[in-house]
Amino acid sequence: MANKILSAVCVAGAFLAAPAFAQDAVVALPEPDSGDSAWILTSSALVLLMTLPGLALFYGGLVRAKNFLSVLVQCGAIAAMGSVIWIAVGYSLAFSVNGNSYIGSPENFMFNGLLDSVREDQTIGELAFALFQMTFAIITPALIVGAWVERARFGWVVAFSALWSLLVYIPVTRWVWGGGFLAEQGVIDFAGGIVVHTTAGISALVVALMLGKRIGFPKTLMLPHSPALTVAGAGLLWVGWFGFNGGSALAASDAAASAIINTHVAASVAALVWILIERFKVGKSTAVGFATGAVAGLATITPAAGTVGPGGAIIIGLLAGLVCFWCVGLVKGTLKIDDSLDVFAVHGVGGMLGSLLLAIFASESFGGVGYAEGAGMGSQLWVQLKGVAIVAVYSAVVTLIIGYMVSMVLPMRVSEDQERDGLDISSHGERAWDLD
Repeated sequence: MANKILSAVCVAGAFLAAPAFAQDAVVALPEPDSGDSAWILTSSALVLLMTLPGLALFYGGLVRAKNFLSVLVQCGAIAAMGSVIWIAVGYSLAFSVNGNSYIGSPENFMFNGLLDSVREDQTIGELAFALFQMTFAIITPALIVGAWVERARFGWVVAFSALWSLLVYIPVTRWVWGGGFLAEQGVIDFAGGIVVHTTAGISALVVALMLGKRIGFPKTLMLPHSPALTVAGAGLLWVGWFGFNGGSALAASDAAASAIINTHVAASVAALVWILIERFKVGKSTAVGFATGAVAGLATITPAAGTVGPGGAIIIGLLAGLVCFWCVGLVKGTLKIDDSLDVFAVHGVGGMLGSLLLAIFASESFGGVGYAEGAGMGSQLWVQLKGVAIVAVYSAVVTLIIGYMVSMVLPMRVSEDQERDGLDISSHGERAWDLD
């Protein structure tokens, strides 16, 4: 009888203890670090600041007054469209755990399954990570706006940008950041020299060739209508880039601090180099030159911000100013390609240059973080070169296809009369500045 009572007590005890075990299992789930999460949320706001209003003002000040509003509307529309695409399908296709080395699975459509989830090797919630990545998906197609300003039809711009996000940006993100085949080969891209700047820069060059030159280019001077707005926009980009690169550490850590320091010093050096070259070539250092040089430095340090030391960042900034300045003259002056706001020469060349230079300055002898096991300077440079080449060719080919596909339905370019009137009035029925 005593044995029966003892058995009953044991069964009851096991039954009553079951909820406790279940509760322990829930508690054991990984919890995001609140400090790291707060930094990523802040970084997301900083990167959105780069597009709205940073990039919009930077580009808007560089166009003629009759086209200023059109730039703001295009940047805003692309940001809104890119957000919806990213939430609906983009994040899942780029970062889902399942899928393959080229594209993800539909498991996270509409951000499904992200709440209370933490990705492997991260200390932030996956929802915060998806938000941060969304701001990158917003700014990347918006960068291409600088190639078609003052002559592209608004409907074509929106449709092209939507398809470009789906067919260029999302797959490349998967390849490099989502555990795809380029990541498997060892390609390093800390914050977007390949994913963001190479894709956008190469695509901008292709679009500029497809659209053709603005009326009067290159014989007619098309001066920026407001260098002041351009410098203000560059300042917003500069500050926002702290979130762009610093946030890519995905933690409030020394790695983030190092990335921000490298970002700042590279931009500073490139801006100084740019205005120094202007001083010797044209006799005056310009506000637009300072702003453009700073952005060239920011774009060039982006892929390397987390792998090099401050000394390497200074040299990268120096080379960014020299090489990007030369490329601006090559594209517009020698080749006569109307990449209106120098997207390829500044962002494309800068991103590709930084992606290659990181293989050199990541060396511990230059103050960098060193290389992965089994890798060295030569092997890493070869891997980086392959990654840049693959993404550049893919971006060019797919951009060409998308551009012509959309133009079969929506004309690519406004009429000559609309271009002369300015896109503010002809495309949007408004004026940016009412000076009457």
